[in-house]
Amino acid sequence: MNIYEYAMQMEKDGEKFYRELAGKCRIEGIRTILNILASEEVKHYNTISLLKKNGENSLPVKTKVLDNVKNIFIRMKEDKAEVYFDSSELDAYKKALNIEEMSLKFYRDKAAEAGIEEEKLILLRLAAEEEYHRRILENVVEFVARPEPGSWLENAEWHHLDEY
Repeated sequence: MNIYEYAMQMEKDGEKFYRELAGKCRIEGIRTILNILASEEVKHYNTISLLKKNGENSLPVKTKVLDNVKNIFIRMKEDKAEVYFDSSELDAYKKALNIEEMSLKFYRDKAAEAGIEEEKLILLRLAAEEEYHRRILENVVEFVARPEPGSWLENAEWHHLDEY
């Protein structure tokens, strides 16, 4: 399996995983975040597919996923959404976080190995997108794990993510 096929399968698996998690999630805001992440994986798949088929070197468009997710958390706080999670849900979100960390490492490693500058830039952009996803999932895990989710939002760090 070459790098493109592997990356495409990784993105397809990620989409499926997020859709399954979303299907089991009882909290509308978290379910929305999981569906957003699934859609982002589809965009990554399409970018890699174009690169594989045509050698097309177009960078993936930077998304506003962080702004959207932050707004969802704010709405959940404003609506005083009741948050009920069990340990299996928390474990699933931790697994998703681990998957994003592996994807991030994969794209960074492949960028370091890339011989073509345009390909390297695409892989680094995909790595940056996976970094966004990783930070989102860190916040989801923290949100779920904290006994008082309302207080968590004030302490969440979102501003530094604009650097990626």
